[in-house]
Amino acid sequence: MKEYDLMILGPATRDVNVDYTGAEDRRVGGAVTFCTPAAQAAGARVFAAVKIAPEDSDIIRGFRMDPEDIALLPSERTTLMHNQYFTADRERRNSACQAQSGPVLPREVPAVPCKLYHLAGLLYGDFPNELLEFLSGKGLLSADAQGFLRHNEGGKMVFHDWADKKKYLPCLDFLKTDAAEAEILTGLTDRVAAAKQLHDWGAKEVLISHNAEMLAYDGRELHTCPVKARNLSGRTGRGDTTTGAYLAMRVTGAGMAEALRYATACVSLKMETPGVFQGTKADVLDYLKEFYD
Repeated sequence: MKEYDLMILGPATRDVNVDYTGAEDRRVGGAVTFCTPAAQAAGARVFAAVKIAPEDSDIIRGFRMDPEDIALLPSERTTLMHNQYFTADRERRNSACQAQSGPVLPREVPAVPCKLYHLAGLLYGDFPNELLEFLSGKGLLSADAQGFLRHNEGGKMVFHDWADKKKYLPCLDFLKTDAAEAEILTGLTDRVAAAKQLHDWGAKEVLISHNAEMLAYDGRELHTCPVKARNLSGRTGRGDTTTGAYLAMRVTGAGMAEALRYATACVSLKMETPGVFQGTKADVLDYLKEFYD
């Protein structure tokens, strides 16, 4: 049986994105959709487990993966999102959820050998607590905090602190948050202080994304790397692209500093073009040489 470095689990979405000018763009979204190609490009052997309604199986074909490397986890519905951006840099937005997929259950996790499992969630309820308990015993475990903080309340997206954070953060070998989510979890506006607090609560390695820089901390090493995108037309998927690239580099042997540098260059390049990352590792290395060296 084929062995994988990284399994990325979570719901894909049908997205309607409206920019600050009123222009509308419809495309497939979701953390699993953006994480996967970035992780593949970095050289990891990736398996994608995608939670969608079976009638939306065209989403699976859009991943451009060998059939043996991807699985459709059936749901009664596919998550439907509407994103309204208010500024050109897409930092201010309003998101609404018109439908949410069902949770990923332990019995649904594909039985393939894997080193690291990443919970690429969008909304509270995507991953029940028993899934964290199940996966933490199978291999390394990573999670995006968004899937435990962002609640769908009648279609409106509302952030609440994760009530079970102190119980389940120790299960996580990697925790990804953005700066706002880190503040919700810790009450701290300083990203370094927030990373240290999340580590103190049990997360072994913390990755925090921000529009200016990316940060990684594991209790011993602290690294930051500046974002150098020349335009932000591909802002959507910033954090997920960073996560996919970072986890892929770490699970295939890179140190924290190298992984963060590569991931930040990857997302800087990705943000210059709408959609998922479609480049190669060589493209990222060239970008590093031009803009970081």
